[in-house]
Amino acid sequence: MARRTALSKLTPARLQHLKPPVSGIVELRDKLARGLSLRVFASGRARWSFRYRPKNGGARRRIGLGEYPSVGLAAARQRADRLRGIVSGGGDPQGELHVEREAPTLAKLIDRYLAEAVRPKKKPRTVALYTHYLRNAIGPRIRTKKAHEVTVADVERLHRRLGAAGKRVTANRAVVALSGVYTFAVRRRMIEEMPNPARGVEKFREEKRERYLSTEELSRLGQTLRLGETKGLPWPSVPSSKHDRKPQNRKTLLGPHVAAAFRLLLFTGCRLREILELRWSEVDFERGLLLLPDSKTGRKTVVLNAPALQVLVDIPRIRGCEFVILGDDPKKPRADLHKPWDLVRHHSGLDGVRLHDLRHTHASVGAGAGLGLPIIGKLLGHKHADTTARYAHLGDDPLRRASDRIGSEIAAALGERLSANDELGTVIVAPMIEKQASATEISSVAAAHRREKARR
Repeated sequence: MARRTALSKLTPARLQHLKPPVSGIVELRDKLARGLSLRVFASGRARWSFRYRPKNGGARRRIGLGEYPSVGLAAARQRADRLRGIVSGGGDPQGELHVEREAPTLAKLIDRYLAEAVRPKKKPRTVALYTHYLRNAIGPRIRTKKAHEVTVADVERLHRRLGAAGKRVTANRAVVALSGVYTFAVRRRMIEEMPNPARGVEKFREEKRERYLSTEELSRLGQTLRLGETKGLPWPSVPSSKHDRKPQNRKTLLGPHVAAAFRLLLFTGCRLREILELRWSEVDFERGLLLLPDSKTGRKTVVLNAPALQVLVDIPRIRGCEFVILGDDPKKPRADLHKPWDLVRHHSGLDGVRLHDLRHTHASVGAGAGLGLPIIGKLLGHKHADTTARYAHLGDDPLRRASDRIGSEIAAALGERLSANDELGTVIVAPMIEKQASATEISSVAAAHRREKARR
């Protein structure tokens, strides 16, 4: 493209009579402001620019100052003078603009973090959680910003918004995950070292959910499972419709694999995915063990009690299916148990009880029987003792015995007369005896189930 350059003293009067070239570009350089020029295009547009050579060397660079006449001559000279001072001080305005334009957005950092730090090292369900926290919980308003422009105030605003929507746990996890993104980006030198905007945000208080089934609740659950296996469970009552099935047909029959999964969760204390993804090759009937190659805490051995072994013996094995709990696809593990569990807990009157609470119930029975937290932790596969410590209050630990003794001394000093049945120790230990009975109840449920199957 042809270009004609002229060095002259630009004046407002001369600029008013500018005519665009027939073709190419005419560049008029200003004598009074070194580096300032006006480029006139054949289309009639005219644009101010400032040319300079960086102080540390390199090719000449050009930076735009705006279009004429929106930016007049005086304003263009002021902008050129300011940039000339920056260059004299060792700055590189165009280079800084280029760096700013090329700076990664938070969304780009998140993609790199998930691809390089999460997917290769975490389990699939953990990857799904990280992806949810970083792509869904963190809205586009923050993710589209340049990563270095995200502030603590932005993160706190996000945290408050999620908390106000009733997602306090998600809010806390999203902030922790975002902090990991910035730590990763600085370590990989994707961004310059900077204060982590997600660090120091005050988290919402989280209440750990501890729900254990009582003996009476376990009895109701056992009755529901047996009813579901034989006659089927009625659907929850819903407004009638002319297209609804007849009442006698509005029932769901629990398959043997579904009922077995619920029992195994109770008898073994395993996590849901450990049961749903259990393979027959991992069941050692001879030694009574489950040899799990990969659990949440790594390789894990689960000791099978007699009821759990009997459940595994009774499960019908399907040729060509390697998984113990049969799913829709024999080559894949069952996805979940949420729908049948919703029906079971509704019929049992266990509203609000989660599948994970069956694992808590298994541990609570052990704690109530005085088995000791280290033993319970080993059975459940806990990696840290602090995780098992949540069941300490269910057992007859030294703190409880000390409290009993203090109470007895105070009662004696007060002159209170306590019968043998009303002694403080007996009153406090009584719930623990009830807890021990729940273990027998679990075994009786399995025995009754076997008798009913044999009768059929």
